[in-house]
Formats: sequence, structure tokens, C-alpha cells
Amino acid sequence: MTHIATTHMATTHPATTHRAAAPALVETPEVQALLDRVAGLDNDRGNPRLKRILRRVVGDACRIIEDLEVTPDEFWTAMNYLTETGRANEFGLLMPGLGIEHFLDLCIDAQERRAGIEGGTPRTIEGPLYVAGAPLAKGEARLDDDPEEGEVLIVEGRVTGTGGAPLANAVVDVWHANTVGNYSVFDRSQSTWNLRRRIETDREGRYRFRSIVPKGYGCPPQGRTQALLDQVGRHGQRPAHIHFFVSGAGHRQLTTQINLSDDPYLYDDFAFATREGLVAEVERVTEPAALARAGLDAPFSRIRFDFALNPEVANAPAAVVVRAHAEAA
Repeated sequence: MTHIATTHMATTHPATTHRAAAPALVETPEVQALLDRVAGLDNDRGNPRLKRILRRVVGDACRIIEDLEVTPDEFWTAMNYLTETGRANEFGLLMPGLGIEHFLDLCIDAQERRAGIEGGTPRTIEGPLYVAGAPLAKGEARLDDDPEEGEVLIVEGRVTGTGGAPLANAVVDVWHANTVGNYSVFDRSQSTWNLRRRIETDREGRYRFRSIVPKGYGCPPQGRTQALLDQVGRHGQRPAHIHFFVSGAGHRQLTTQINLSDDPYLYDDFAFATREGLVAEVERVTEPAALARAGLDAPFSRIRFDFALNPEVANAPAAVVVRAHAEAA
């Protein structure tokens, strides 16, 4: 209490209250002219959009350096960290870990509302582990190509428009981790398309797949993303989840994922991907007659999850994000 009181008195002392603040260096004509030159605003060549963004980014960086009194040692430590993160190919982890990928979703949500788009299944982050070109199945598929000890998971539901009309021939592109939190292609011990499929819905908009219950994963313990999280007192764990791209003619592609309701990290995802409406209730099936109907002789888990796609409208933001993806070997 003494420290708090002393600090308050010091900040309100007359000698400091009326002292004129020194002008910010970054706002001086010299630095402003430097920033304009850095961004190429003193010429009519190049990309105007990039120039505008670069001017803002560099200007804000200079303000941070000045306002927080960032030392050269701190600056170059940060640059070295970014270099190492790039070498480790961890920016796909770092961006969701910093909340930036979630913020991009919030921006698209706001843009859609301004375009009159409301409702539908919520979007959430794609993450860095998608691979295009998974095998296409009609109506239903089995995802687990590799023999692995794990509980069977059956997921089924419908794809509809926001009014509830079924979307026939919609495509449910699904991918998820195995029982130790690893993804095929990135984990070379798995076959290429293990736990990855595209499923075309039937005339009633129905899809169904059999797989295994996935496990959540964490950032590499010795990796660059976890190193930063350690410095701010955060863990790098994700709850068990299943990723989806869902697309249908005349409708906006949905990028989303469902989180399994029984995971301890359900509402403590380091990537901030859990959203209301995307928590999948997991039903454990043990009744002998239900097991027999499923063609199984051991208890399994079941999820029912329906997707509602928004119609495509004019002046809406792009629903498909263009980003680099890993390729199947």
C-alpha cells in the first residue's frame, strides 16, 4: 500500500503535472519524411496498397520503440527470434498463439455483418496443417487408414443453408490429429491421407464419417512459439478438435473446427479457436444394441454436428483465404 500511495503522489506532484511533454521524435518532420521515403510515398511507382500498409507498419514500430524505450539489444533479440521462428516454420503456430488469426476472423465477421450476412455456423481459425487434395467420397467415408489403437468416433450431420434447406452435393473437407496429436503429411509415420477426407453430401445434405477420437496437441516444447509463451506465462496446448472446410453451390465456404466437449482445454485453447456454437457434444455409446447397429463390438464415441452455410452475396469479403499449404508427398 505504501508503494502504491507513493507512486500516486509522485505522478500528481505539481512539478510534474504541468511540465510540458517533449514532442515525440517519431512525429518530427525529419522522421515523418524518412517514413514516407521508406514506404516509397515519394514516388509514383510500385504497389499503392503495399505502400500504405508498409508506412503504417514501420511508423507504428517506430512509435513502439520510442514509447516503450526499446533498446537496440532488445530490438535485435526480437529480430533474431523472428528469424529463428521462420527457420523453424513456426509462424503458422505463432500467429494463432498471438490471437492474430482469431482477430482476422473477427474482422471478417464484422465485414459480413456490414454486408448483411448474419447467422450460419461460426467460422474459426484454419490452423497450419491443412493439405489439399484428400480423397473424395460420396455420402460417407472412413478416415482412419492406419491401424492405431484408439476409440472409434462416428461423426454425422447435415449441411444446410441458413434457412434449413439441405444442400445436396456440398463438400465437407475434414482433417484431424491422431491419438497422439499428430497430423499426416507432417508426421511421416502416417500414410498420406490418414484422417483426411472430402465427403460429398447426399440429396438430404447428409454426411457421415468413421474415424478415431483425436487428441489435442501442444506447441513443440523446445520450439520458438512455446519459448515466447513461456515468457508471458502461457501454455501452448490445444483441445481435441476436428477441422472442416464446408462448401456448397451458391453459398460461402465455411472454415471452422469443432472442439470436443470433454477436453480439459476446451475453453483454454492457446490458439483462441473455441467459439460458442462450435462445441461438439461427445456421446459415448455402450448399449449392446447400438454397438451392433454400428457394426462394432466395443464402446465408441458419437458426435452429431450440422453445418449451416450463408448464401453468397455481393460486396461480401472473400470467404476463401489464400495461404500457402503443405503438399502431399
